Amino acid sequence: SPTIQRVLANVAPLLVVEESKKMPLQSNLSGKGSSALKAESTQWDGRSFEELRQECLSNGTLFEDEDFPATDSSLFYSQSTPVSIEWKRPKELCDNPRFIVGGADRTDICQGQLGDCWLLAAVASLTLKKDAMAHVVPTDQGFDNRYAGIFHFRFWQHNKWVDVVVDDKLPSVRNKLIMLHSASNNEFWSALLEKAYAKMHGSYESLKGGSTMEAMEDFTGGVGEMYDTKSCPDNMFAIMKKALNRGSMMGCSIDISSSAESEAKTSTGLVKGHAYSVTGVDEVTIRGRKVKLVRVRNPWGQVEWNGPWSDKEWDSVDSSDKNRIMQNSREDGEFWMEFEDFKRNYNKVEICNMTPDALTDNTKRHWEVEMLEGSWIRGSTAGGCRNYIDTFWTNPQFKLRLNDADDDDDVCSVVVALMQKGRRKLRKEGMDLQTIGFAMYKAPEGEDYLSKDFFRYNGSMARSKTYINMREVSERFTLPPGDYVLVPTIFQPHKEADFLVRVFSEKKAKPPPPSEPEDETDEEKGLRRLFDKLAGDVRIFRYMTPEFYDIFLKAVIQSDGTGKLEFQEFKVFWEKMKKWIMLFLSFDTDRSGKMSSYELRIALKAAGMHLNNDLLQLIGLRFADDNFDIDFDDYLTCIVRLENMFSTLNKY
Repeated sequence: SPTIQRVLANVAPLLVVEESKKMPLQSNLSGKGSSALKAESTQWDGRSFEELRQECLSNGTLFEDEDFPATDSSLFYSQSTPVSIEWKRPKELCDNPRFIVGGADRTDICQGQLGDCWLLAAVASLTLKKDAMAHVVPTDQGFDNRYAGIFHFRFWQHNKWVDVVVDDKLPSVRNKLIMLHSASNNEFWSALLEKAYAKMHGSYESLKGGSTMEAMEDFTGGVGEMYDTKSCPDNMFAIMKKALNRGSMMGCSIDISSSAESEAKTSTGLVKGHAYSVTGVDEVTIRGRKVKLVRVRNPWGQVEWNGPWSDKEWDSVDSSDKNRIMQNSREDGEFWMEFEDFKRNYNKVEICNMTPDALTDNTKRHWEVEMLEGSWIRGSTAGGCRNYIDTFWTNPQFKLRLNDADDDDDVCSVVVALMQKGRRKLRKEGMDLQTIGFAMYKAPEGEDYLSKDFFRYNGSMARSKTYINMREVSERFTLPPGDYVLVPTIFQPHKEADFLVRVFSEKKAKPPPPSEPEDETDEEKGLRRLFDKLAGDVRIFRYMTPEFYDIFLKAVIQSDGTGKLEFQEFKVFWEKMKKWIMLFLSFDTDRSGKMSSYELRIALKAAGMHLNNDLLQLIGLRFADDNFDIDFDDYLTCIVRLENMFSTLNKY
């Protein structure tokens, strides 16, 4: 028929591309020598901090950062500057500026006019971890004789450390800093750190609102876990104590039911929707009874808890306990409260661990990690959660093999952390965090990519507890050894984002080898009769478009230099021709002449073409219309071009 003859195309060996894209691991700060981890420059020309500083010293000039200029655009993207702001260097604000005065500690963090308490709570926790502090805030800088108006800070971003350079021009009003500042008027490390973090995300305004966990991970490359105090484990106090003893960073917050409650002060002096640092966990003896206490700090540097243990209860504490605990006490927004009051008043506890070791037992493991990245693209790989079963299967799928059980058990310990990338920087374009989650399924044998029917009739082996609009969602599981498929998703379909997945296991989780392709079946006798009938008849080309005709001539007829089709070539192309037509008809259920772009993956796979997510996303963007449909002509064009491309690549 004319339809069949339009799909004449070359037949060639097919290129198989692995589904998952692995990334080399860059270590977190869990080991010794962490300050020596290399960081990649973020400057547009790739020059390092030392190169830029040396150039300024040689020229006798002070550094001015063209990548993050001292202008209103670096402050806000959605509003004009509310007051007259001047950008001034520390030497213009005080007589004797210092980078760090008397050692960096949590009292150096006082919140300014920006709503980034989540970041400041993480900075306060950072000061308690000296190794991490030395890496994030390098000490090879200051206002001494090598001062050149340039400073740098290191952050972990999506599996790599980056070195962010800034000049020391800071926003001020009437010679007072209006953003993060230290309690000491001549100390500037915290203000410059905030500026570097703002530069990494595009502006100061981009830092408004967030999760303390986000910044804690950016300071360490660690693994985050979140606990709800209303449903936490019975040994939550021991978990928190163990976390601090292991060098973990910790924060807490009070939920709000509406935006009107944001930063509303309670009768007990706590602030709703506000991020606090947890800086200590201890026990004291009072009248022969042990009392569990938690030390919390408000990054505002003021506004403290006024309930029990804020004052008179300390008079009854054993003197040795009191002296030990209160020796560093100051009126700086830090306070103690009883653990039961802590659970009653706070809703969430965020813990960033340096390793994935569980805080609920004493086992310390050697962890391996598999790093995977991908994208959700509307029209191809943005299938939504399992509620949307018709498109769920089109989400990126990563096949993992848990080869061996843990050393002391018959199951595998696994921590899965799904992180969406770069969303804070995209706020100025009207985008924000997507609502994300994931599920893991037992992989059936011989299946490289799971279809809609699989998910319709098979439940997950493990999954995230909920879908949530946070940068990262992580969960801890124990699973039997075997092959699994990890499916990261956005809650709703057609939503886009880039993502990174970290899979931690005691024995390295690896993608299993691809399955062998099946042998093709032939209908030799009937096909030979058809070939003999058509042989030498050039009229079949009258139905071919110029594009198909050109590809046919170049890729098939001239492939062997004869300008003709041999029977074996005809046999293979005929089988493919039938398959392509039947595939399209199977997806064009309403006979509209179109198929959903989300179904293209399975159609191409059935046609023998195994593509990775990147290629599928590009094909979807190229051939799908606004309703995510692909018509028959574009479907054929797509398949012919892929066949031609694979044939050409195979020759080389």
